[in-house]
Amino acid sequence: MSQRNYTNELEGQHDFFKTYLPRVDRTLDISNIQNDYNDGVVNGNIVEFKLHIDSLNSVLFQVIKYLSSMRIKGKTIPRNIILVSLNENKAYVYSSNDYLPDIETVYVGGASRDNRAFECGQSLEVLDLDSPTDEEKLIGILRTKKYTKIHIDENCIVGWATRYYSENPSASKSDFIGDTTGRIQIVGEIRRPTKFAEFIYAYEKSSNERFRYLMDRLNDFLQKKDLGAFYTHELYAKKSLELVRDAIGRVPEGNDYVIIDRCAGTGNLERLMTSEELSHTIVSTLEYYEYKVLLEVLGDKVRHIIPPTEREDSFNQGKVRGADALSKEYIENTIIGQYVNNPNCTIILFENPPYADTTSIEHQKQGAGKKSSSWKKSFVVEEMKKEISGTATNDLGNAFIWSAFKYYLRQNTDSYIVYSPVKYWKAQHLINKRFIRGFAFNRKHFHTNIQACIMCALWSNEDDSTTERLQLDAFDIVNNELVSSGILDVDKIQFAYSQKYFDKRLFGDDIGNGIVCEKNGTEKTTAGITFKPKYNTNMLGYMAVYSSGFDNPDNMSSLLVAARYDGHGFYLRRDNYLEKLPMFAASRYITYNREWTERARIMKSADGYERFKTDVSNGVLKQFLLKCLLFTVLEPQNHMRSFIGSDGREYLNQLTLDTTNGGTLAAQDIIALQLNNTERRLIQQWNKVLDDAKSTDEYDNSINYGLYQIRFELNKVIEDMETGERIVKYPSLNGNIKTLASMVKDYYNQEIVPVLFQYEFLK
Repeated sequence: MSQRNYTNELEGQHDFFKTYLPRVDRTLDISNIQNDYNDGVVNGNIVEFKLHIDSLNSVLFQVIKYLSSMRIKGKTIPRNIILVSLNENKAYVYSSNDYLPDIETVYVGGASRDNRAFECGQSLEVLDLDSPTDEEKLIGILRTKKYTKIHIDENCIVGWATRYYSENPSASKSDFIGDTTGRIQIVGEIRRPTKFAEFIYAYEKSSNERFRYLMDRLNDFLQKKDLGAFYTHELYAKKSLELVRDAIGRVPEGNDYVIIDRCAGTGNLERLMTSEELSHTIVSTLEYYEYKVLLEVLGDKVRHIIPPTEREDSFNQGKVRGADALSKEYIENTIIGQYVNNPNCTIILFENPPYADTTSIEHQKQGAGKKSSSWKKSFVVEEMKKEISGTATNDLGNAFIWSAFKYYLRQNTDSYIVYSPVKYWKAQHLINKRFIRGFAFNRKHFHTNIQACIMCALWSNEDDSTTERLQLDAFDIVNNELVSSGILDVDKIQFAYSQKYFDKRLFGDDIGNGIVCEKNGTEKTTAGITFKPKYNTNMLGYMAVYSSGFDNPDNMSSLLVAARYDGHGFYLRRDNYLEKLPMFAASRYITYNREWTERARIMKSADGYERFKTDVSNGVLKQFLLKCLLFTVLEPQNHMRSFIGSDGREYLNQLTLDTTNGGTLAAQDIIALQLNNTERRLIQQWNKVLDDAKSTDEYDNSINYGLYQIRFELNKVIEDMETGERIVKYPSLNGNIKTLASMVKDYYNQEIVPVLFQYEFLK
């Protein structure tokens, strides 16, 4: 056996795959076999390379950890594990099936760490790759497509569900999970595998109780968006019980009381209640498989479940007939009605309502907005629209909140403990009731990937139209422990930007034949244009800054040289553009302040309009407006580009400091900024970026560039023909752009943000 002299693993990997892949499958290359941080999966084989294998135990265990991660993600487990010692030119072949218990263990930390204690068994093959016979054996193994079946459990079921719905777009939750208890028996893929017959063992338990805390994540896409998500972490559920007990303490002496949860899911809010509290509780949930778990877990502990038992007609396209809290049938439910209509019974609602906003970007991408907005046609929402206008009716959670006070709470001592983003009180003014106390929780722990603030508030059924600020005790979860994040203020918003700041002036010389832009700053000429553009030489661009919140900040803030194709903003005019720039600056707040305490709590407002207008008029804010200008020309979300439009007009980026081809408005006005050291460094760094940009092959010397146009037209990434890797074409330019971005963030938070709060652009 010959010794090799590879000095890095990557070189050896490339040689190995270039040598053997053409014999295995010519359609394969390195880019489509490497994923999940492993060295490569070829058919039913996972391959791991080392320059020299000094411990088969530790290398095999590293691969087992990779396979564990793949199982959790719902990925097929290759039957063969091939360990390649590059400089010895040897390959060791193992069967992953022999290590299934280890693969079905969950590991924490890097796969290459703490592997020495593992003991592996005998390898199936030891191949000398200097031997043509053994090479042929290896090629034969690499051609095999055999896999190791895994057992479904709570660690991996979400990954396999995601894969199932991805591969079977029309499938529903019943197709995947099923249930073999009760009157309605649908077996489901996990209990009788067909699509995954080669990859998973049949799940043998009859109920889904094991998955009770994951049921919301097992819904197919449309079901998730129609039902929303309302999982509550156990530590948050336990903390919110303090508010329930406060509410119980408000029950008048001699009264009975009921605790109603119309969207209980599998009952995780109720899990830590005392038996006495459960004996006063009424629960229901709309999703059928959650209802089955709810019956199993709480059926003999609570006062009522709606409906009380499963019947032959209970299953209704994945939902429970009679359990839709937004239906007229539910509002008129006699079981609940006996308590609502009893003056000697106190009503306490305790809920984490489903959250779904079907106007979201991800919804539109799926083309499923209308189909999964059936709740918008519900009895409650139709009644709500008679009293409530505006965007509040777009949120499913708001329908629960509004109906709680409309149909259930009647007396001053009735209470509502509810989880929801603060906007229903802060910006939408959905309710004006007396706030008793509440908590702020991190939305990240509610089966989402979003760090944001969720309020859990205890409301009394008493009117209060004067309170302008709430204070919340904030708690995050770190290492499965509740950790205080201090006290957070939530201030009510009265006015939106569009009500006070948008430039709605009409000019007699506006021409009705302008162009529109995509959000990326290029001209849009295809379908989907919903805005009728204008043109005037006094226009320098178009600003779209809408929505009080920061749910989708990049979509809801645009700065373009011409109108945005869907509107949502106003034309920037040369005579007053500077005083409009704080709105754009404020719209970038969450990009540079991503803490969970900020998103969904801090919002945009025009409440400081009168003070701002006065101080602009008297010159107090001149330097601040110029600071906003400097920030704007260096902010990546400024998507103004220079180009020739389809109308033959030249559209110039006026908000750039590049004056290579003539002066710009920004360069002209920035001269009045009294530069501090930070601002001098920012401009110096911008000049480095511009100098690098001019040295690129793609540079067009006929236009003035802004930062965004440089980033997307000049700062190129190319593919290395040898390795297939994507590399930066101009490292100096790329590095200087990154340095500038870091400097802009610091400048923004130090110089811009405090004044934005002072004048209530942020609140």
